[in-house]
Amino acid sequence: MSTNPSTPIDPQIVDQKMQQSGIEQIGTASIREIVALVNEIEKATGTRYIRMEMGVPGLEPPQEAIEGEIEALQNGVASKYPMIEGIKPLKNEISRFIKNFIHIDVDPRGCLPTVGAMQAAFASFLVAGRRDPAKDTTLFIDPGFPVQKQQHKVLGMKYESFDVYNYRGEQLREKLEAHLSQGHISTLLYSNPNNPSWICLTEKELQIIGELADRYDVIVLEDLAYFGMDFRRDISQPGEPPYQPSVAHYTDNYMLMISSSKSFSLAGERIGMLAISNGLFERQFPKLREFYPNEGFGYSMVYGALYTLSAGTNHSAQYGLLKALKSVNEGKRNFVEDVRPYAERARMMKELLQENGFNLVYDRDEDKPLADGFYFTFSFPGMEGRELLERLIYYGISAITLDITGSERTEGLRACVSQVGKDQMDQLQQRLQRFRQDHLDSV
Repeated sequence: MSTNPSTPIDPQIVDQKMQQSGIEQIGTASIREIVALVNEIEKATGTRYIRMEMGVPGLEPPQEAIEGEIEALQNGVASKYPMIEGIKPLKNEISRFIKNFIHIDVDPRGCLPTVGAMQAAFASFLVAGRRDPAKDTTLFIDPGFPVQKQQHKVLGMKYESFDVYNYRGEQLREKLEAHLSQGHISTLLYSNPNNPSWICLTEKELQIIGELADRYDVIVLEDLAYFGMDFRRDISQPGEPPYQPSVAHYTDNYMLMISSSKSFSLAGERIGMLAISNGLFERQFPKLREFYPNEGFGYSMVYGALYTLSAGTNHSAQYGLLKALKSVNEGKRNFVEDVRPYAERARMMKELLQENGFNLVYDRDEDKPLADGFYFTFSFPGMEGRELLERLIYYGISAITLDITGSERTEGLRACVSQVGKDQMDQLQQRLQRFRQDHLDSV
């Protein structure tokens, strides 16, 4: 509850909407719960928030994707079921994209369109987590995307986690050994660049993960939702170094989740990509036969998990993504430049926060400053993240706490830059200045 009766947002309305929301504590609310709350406050007050809570793309999708989908619809694909494993031209183009921008070879058979990376993760847990009765736990290298843990709760599956910021470089090896050597870890998951902290694992760290995955027979699920968006290196030229860093350079025990929501601004089409290494696709696990048609890993993924989840991915959206990937693979569209505005927004927002007494929480990749990108994290002196979030709501600013991401930095909030346009920067500055004025005593 606000103690200041003259905050930018009417405190009585905020109090009312918080009470009506059913959220017991704002600081532990999920992303979607915060979205719903802020929607209600905006509707009641007519005041636009600085919305930093949800990673919604804020850029236009590629024209090629739009045209490809329209053409497919006009050709009648809406009346036809797609093949569960995806249309062949798209599978070929996904394989080509991975070769061009990660520099690894994945057979098109193992390149599967999914209903967003969310479905790719869910299906992966269903198969990877059932391949061996002794391996019944997923290890999350946190901070991470909270919904992936929610998926485990829905499935009744076990997971463990640790905050990687305290174990960078060679220290990561010892920490992973402590978990993996027990023999119960089936899958290891992380995002790179990381949601929410935007840290990026180094080549040395990826090599450590790959080596240990081989040693302990652990499947690495690499979440590349923000493909190419570490803007400190330009990976935009197809077939030319540098390439997207990936554990796939160091192990064959991997699956790659590549979202089209951020790098291609196709979030509304709910289409992503799951790439399974050639070796893993062919592996046989007798335990899988209890759940799926046979014991083949790739076969179980397609005709077991993906079949039962959705029986395929939106037909027309596959043609849209196909056209977008083809344009990128042929060097006609620079997808990295398309999303570079996010870095500029992050730079401006960080500066405004720091000018008004806020601090960055995760700020370095070992000895290098973090890149400006889709997310960043911040705090305010003297406040825990839960308190800070609740107070900012009264100032027309929304975010999420790091608590729900597996971070140990409880003082922090995660900010997403995608919904904050340049036209809102002056308003952000004014609200931050007001917040600082009202909370000087706590600094």
